[in-house]
Amino acid sequence: IRHQRIHTGETPHQCSECGKCFGYKESLLRHQKLHTGDRPYQCPECKKTFVVSAELRRHQKKHTGEKPFKCEECGKSFLTAPLLQAHHRIHTGLKPYKCVECGKCFSQK
Repeated sequence: IRHQRIHTGETPHQCSECGKCFGYKESLLRHQKLHTGDRPYQCPECKKTFVVSAELRRHQKKHTGEKPFKCEECGKSFLTAPLLQAHHRIHTGLKPYKCVECGKCFSQK
């Protein structure tokens, strides 16, 4: 049932502050931290704070220069997998994002 929300678009969990709806309770709880200002994860290098630990880990790679995601076509490296995926569309020519107004297609949102 939980997985089916991906396909149905069902969003049963609503934020009492702003009314935004979420498919999963964890997503709502993470979102609510935006309203409370609760950012418990702090970068020891620059003191920037984050809502979730994954955001902190991604941020810390900026300090180390680590770019673990490498394009097999040209060798360029990226900080995150989504950045590599977006870059890869340069090589494939894939344009999956279509403007609903004019129908023009783009490689990025």
